[in-house]
Amino acid sequence: MSGTALQEWWLALSDEVVTYGPGFVSATLVVLGVTVASILVSWVCGLLGALGKRSSFAPFRALASFYVWFIRGTPTLIQVFIVYFGMPQIGVKLSPVTAGIIALGVSSGAYVAETIRAGLAAIPRGQVESALALGMNPRIMMVRIVLPQVFRMILPSLTNEAISAVKNTSLLSTITVVELTLYAQLMIATTFRPFDFYIAAALIYLGLTSILSQLSAYFERRYARLS
Repeated sequence: MSGTALQEWWLALSDEVVTYGPGFVSATLVVLGVTVASILVSWVCGLLGALGKRSSFAPFRALASFYVWFIRGTPTLIQVFIVYFGMPQIGVKLSPVTAGIIALGVSSGAYVAETIRAGLAAIPRGQVESALALGMNPRIMMVRIVLPQVFRMILPSLTNEAISAVKNTSLLSTITVVELTLYAQLMIATTFRPFDFYIAAALIYLGLTSILSQLSAYFERRYARLS
């Protein structure tokens, strides 16, 4: 490529960034916000689901088992539609973003529940019995002894679930949340350049998931040093 051609290519790329960059930044912030909120919801649902499945109270066990079974056996897109289009039928009307956060969080929570349950099962029973024998409150024992160990063990699985949460935000384009996928589709509708905009959206998703993977690797190394 000659110097003139390179300069023209650079100027054209700069114009594209100035024109479409702010829209991609705004859509990326929506993805980040929805991802963080849905991860928090999934952790709450996952912890409740895991404790429910280990509960000695049969109705809690049955409810938690049904939750995990239903969510894992149905497509996430259908769950999004149930929350956004179905809930208004019973009087619960949610904004697209709120419905998306709840749907993705509850959906991911079922998988997090199974991950936490496996982590809890891996804790030696002797530790629990020793803590209880020393007179420790069960709730304090769970918070100070059990959950920190479980978190270290399940961190890689939680990271995989967080990466899925980032990618699943694209499903919310079907309920009019202007995240990366819908923004790219809107720009394609006016420019007729699907390759450019889908590649740009894919690169941003790739950047976000790569950052998550690196953060996970950092915390795994840190916890390994502390252990």
